[in-house]
Amino acid sequence: MLRRYFITMLQKHRHQITNQSRRCLRLTKLLPGVVTIATASAVVKKWSPKIFRFVALAKELENDDVIIKGSDKMYNTGGDLRQLYDYLKRHESSNNADILWRLARAARDLALKSVGIKSDERKGLVYEAFECSKRALEADENNFAAHKWYAITMGDVGDYEGVKVKISNAYVIRDHLQRATELNPNDATTLHCLGMWCFAFADMPRWQHMIAGMIFGTPPTSNYDEAAEYFMQAERVDSNFYSVNLLMLGKCYKKMKDVKRAMLFLDRTMHYPVVNSEDQKAKSEAELLLKELLGKK
Repeated sequence: MLRRYFITMLQKHRHQITNQSRRCLRLTKLLPGVVTIATASAVVKKWSPKIFRFVALAKELENDDVIIKGSDKMYNTGGDLRQLYDYLKRHESSNNADILWRLARAARDLALKSVGIKSDERKGLVYEAFECSKRALEADENNFAAHKWYAITMGDVGDYEGVKVKISNAYVIRDHLQRATELNPNDATTLHCLGMWCFAFADMPRWQHMIAGMIFGTPPTSNYDEAAEYFMQAERVDSNFYSVNLLMLGKCYKKMKDVKRAMLFLDRTMHYPVVNSEDQKAKSEAELLLKELLGKK
């Protein structure tokens, strides 16, 4: 949309230059000595900076589109995570929110989904992802994905900062996720994250509840029903989109003593195609939980 605007403005000003120049040139013929070629030159000089400015902006947006389409192609085809990260890393100086949140996602994926990443590099990538998502949000506060990845990466950073920081950030994370759903109610990942938020507080140990009480007075609360509803909403938006979403549905229904539904979603998790280490981990956990349920029957 922005590119169309700049191109329209470019065409508008180019038209004005042409008309003004032609008018001046006609007057030089009709009124020699009164209107000179210098007048026409002055008109061109007046408008040229605007032309060059719009050309530069249009070119910049064109380049951003190429970067975004290129990275999306690599991401959607399941390309190498390191290669995708390196590609976007070359454009980390960009002020385009859509490039920055993609870099945040790529850094996070490389940190959490790649095999063989050393702990120091993983931590550095997690913090880099958070900083990139923060810059994306600063660049465009109405970008739903910027809110989503800011919330996700803030949660990841909390894993390194400790329980107190993680709990302190809880309301901020939830608020950004809810803002993301307001801007785009049909994003399955955001709904999944809200489900994870609810599950975390429903499943929180008593000692962590005590810490939350000291921080907030009235700490965040939720339940397994609420978590399962968000996970189901995510499935309605994009069925079978994520192995962990299926696993979490199985875990929620197990907590709610709904064995039949729990077994259904755990079985679906076990048969989910394994693409990365996250899928393998979800599959292994689902297998253990399913054996546990079968042992009870």
